[in-house]
Amino acid sequence: MKTSIATVSVPGDLREKLAAIATAGFDGVEIFEQDFLAFDGGPKEVGRMIRDHGLEITLFQPFRDFEGLPNPERIKAFDRAERKFDLMNELGTDLVLVCSSLHPKSLGGIDRAADDFRELGERAAKKSIRVGYEALAWGKHVWDHRDAWEIVRRADHPNIGLILDSFHSLSRNIDCESIRSIPADKIFFLQLADAPRIEMDFFYWSRHFRNMPGEGDLDLLTFMKAILAAGYKGPLSLEIFNDQFRGGSPNLVAQDGHRSIVNLMDRVARFSPELKLISSSYASLPAPALSLGVEFVEFTTDEEEEVKLGELLQQMGFTNSHKHISKSVSLWTQNDIRIVINTEREGFAHAAYITHGTSVCDIGVSVEDADAAWKRATALGAAPFAQTNGPGETAIPAIRGVGGSLLHFIDKKSELAQIWNREFEPIGPASSTLNDAGLTRIDHIAQTMDYEEMLSWTLFYTSIFDAQKAPLVEIVDPGGLVRSQAVEGKGSQLRVTLNGAENHKTFAGQSLANSFGSSVQHLAFETDDIFETAKAMKLRGFDPLPIPNNYYSDLAARFDLPKLQLKEMQALNLMYDADENGEFFQFYSRTYGEGLFFEFVQRTSNYNGYGGPNAPFRVAAQKRLAPAKGMPRT
Repeated sequence: MKTSIATVSVPGDLREKLAAIATAGFDGVEIFEQDFLAFDGGPKEVGRMIRDHGLEITLFQPFRDFEGLPNPERIKAFDRAERKFDLMNELGTDLVLVCSSLHPKSLGGIDRAADDFRELGERAAKKSIRVGYEALAWGKHVWDHRDAWEIVRRADHPNIGLILDSFHSLSRNIDCESIRSIPADKIFFLQLADAPRIEMDFFYWSRHFRNMPGEGDLDLLTFMKAILAAGYKGPLSLEIFNDQFRGGSPNLVAQDGHRSIVNLMDRVARFSPELKLISSSYASLPAPALSLGVEFVEFTTDEEEEVKLGELLQQMGFTNSHKHISKSVSLWTQNDIRIVINTEREGFAHAAYITHGTSVCDIGVSVEDADAAWKRATALGAAPFAQTNGPGETAIPAIRGVGGSLLHFIDKKSELAQIWNREFEPIGPASSTLNDAGLTRIDHIAQTMDYEEMLSWTLFYTSIFDAQKAPLVEIVDPGGLVRSQAVEGKGSQLRVTLNGAENHKTFAGQSLANSFGSSVQHLAFETDDIFETAKAMKLRGFDPLPIPNNYYSDLAARFDLPKLQLKEMQALNLMYDADENGEFFQFYSRTYGEGLFFEFVQRTSNYNGYGGPNAPFRVAAQKRLAPAKGMPRT
């Protein structure tokens, strides 16, 4: 099945839009009339430019306020349509979208509208044009695709068909099963859009908050299953109106759009193998990668900062257990946690250090099949990464991730399972768990980005991995709002929180600015006994983020905690949250470098959140300790 996208979905002028759409891999493009009218060339020139990019014009849209009009408005509507047909012939396309009328003088009535479309079909046929009718969710008389289909059915003309749009149907909770009974040859075109579930005026919701399939909350999987069951074989096209996208990168938006279609159709194929109409290109995509946890986190730094970072890791119970056989790379371990520190003077890590300073440059994720995960990621548009390997080194499948960092895939079934034994040699005797602080695994990784990039990176993770989105959380910062979106792999073995900073006055935004876009702002480690962990780290000289007494007074009022436990929590600077599933304890390090910090958590029962209610107090505490502007950090 061919892929398409409306020009209105992509920022930039028409030339920029078309270049980005072609580069992303689309087959065709919907020409939004406003983009054409703003262009400084004629319709024949636009048609040639599109075909020179290897694209076809799948649709011209929109034609508004047509059906149900009294004279003289009805006569004028047909005259307008005739002029559009001539324009389309010059452009080189044969399908136009007519959306349900909003005209104040339009009259209701299925038969009246059908009569209008029957006559329009006669005129369209003379110029080899097909007309697709779409029900707008906010249409004056027609807002349901079932009514639109009934008008098309009664018009009974071969040049008149139906156009379906997932937003218009799903926003009104219209039963998608009704689509299955529509003849495939009467579904002329399909437009796809997702959106967050918001109680809002339909028009405003559609014009400002649509997003790519998989980025919102609408049930596109059920919608697509119904479309395909009806026998539809035409293009899959995106029509996205979104304020974030308008100011974004044309290439990034177009790439996300293509990724979203491929991911959606892959999931349809997996959930509904009985639908034989899906092309083999989707069926051959490797399955979403099942994440088994974070294999390693790699820091890049220099020799001087390595000493300071190593001291902090020692205070947290880590041991410098191994060194690389040929590079200036050390391995710090504690139970199932691996922290790599890279001080090489060349290669990717060094380039990342030059750009961002001491920062996380690489994340290794353990998966069932590393090669399959890499193939899926690159098929979905992720940028592959490779660099020359030294003697004895193993090539690890990798892609570019958030903020220009790397994401490596490692599995246990290939030679990748031997990299720690093959490429690293132990330093002294094996460390004992009696010397650690009780940290067991990486609970989650928090990545910061500009808010405009959040939807893109959410789609990145949820399309590559077998992962789901948690509800969006808004964190109140004295400098503004930070929106946090957690992505959780199946079984919660991989948790990533994506934090979108709207400005650089927030703590997250300051970190982003100070580190020139480094993505990982903090790492969260899990422990089975956070009280013992906090005590063990304190004995090692660890200095936690101080939480004010007022927080604990409020905690006592909100939760029925034992007084002695609350007193101990206050002494250890532990924070607390609970829901109907369990409890959550957490404490933090002070800020290191340009905004990097560490978190330590304990989850009880089935608590699956991140202590969101505590975030404003944590941010306030971090800002109190931040150095004055222009002053060096300690």
